[in-house]
Amino acid sequence: MELLDVFAVVVEQVSLNKASQLLNISQPALSRKIMKLEEDLGVELFIRKGKRLELTKVGQICYDHAIELRHLERKFKQTIQMYKAAGSHSSITIGASLTTLQATLPDLITDYLQEYPLTEIKLLTGKTHEIVTMVKENKVDIGVVASLINASSLHCEPLFDDHLCLVLPLGHPFIDRTTITMNDLNELPMILFSKGTWYRILMDELFHRYTIFPNVQMEIDSFEAIIRLVSTCKTATLLPKSYLREDLIRNNELILRQLVELEQTKRTTSLIYSDHASDNPEAMKFINQAVTCFAKHQ
Repeated sequence: MELLDVFAVVVEQVSLNKASQLLNISQPALSRKIMKLEEDLGVELFIRKGKRLELTKVGQICYDHAIELRHLERKFKQTIQMYKAAGSHSSITIGASLTTLQATLPDLITDYLQEYPLTEIKLLTGKTHEIVTMVKENKVDIGVVASLINASSLHCEPLFDDHLCLVLPLGHPFIDRTTITMNDLNELPMILFSKGTWYRILMDELFHRYTIFPNVQMEIDSFEAIIRLVSTCKTATLLPKSYLREDLIRNNELILRQLVELEQTKRTTSLIYSDHASDNPEAMKFINQAVTCFAKHQ
């Protein structure tokens, strides 16, 4: 490594004399180092023309490699400094439902890691009641759920309110309708979340309240899969507003229709944690940053 650094300086100075002054060693000592590197590699790095030095083809390859190693070393030292500045290595374990994991967590984790890049984040998935149990039993530091949890042993920090939207693919006959009501969803071919998921429970309560019986063609627990199949199968679906970003709607050629009844199906996404989380400074940083982030957007 040292010989490659010396070699790179000689190339950049195009002179043994200038390089020796910069490196603060004698010119004969510098020549010996270059000869030692050539001997170790078994190749000639320079063509010597009087006092001038010209790189050979393999010398250029060697120089490129030396520069790459220099950059890697600089990056390595910067990482070490970041590690020292951030303190000892830390980790957070987060529990979330699959739908919340897809809709909310990516942005939260991205923002957090930009601020604290050395934190290790572990994720566990489950249904809402399972996440609550994980938090109570200290199997996770933080839970992210699409609900307000009222339990004496847990702290609950609301992040944002959400509601369902009717999502239609281009070409769907409902697109041209001036108004759409809940009654229009009766016997409508739809792709819905799998039974047991929080959003599906919300939907079934809604259908029961308005005596609606949609034609459920598929039941899936993945946002991405539902989006793709809605476009492919030309069916409708109900999805939370928080997931339906403009680029997602545009790229999949979807249309959103707002129904008054759906706008009333509000659910609050929250962070939940026990007193155990206060023993983990990283977990508290994550909680405070998430709450602050969503407060700015409200």
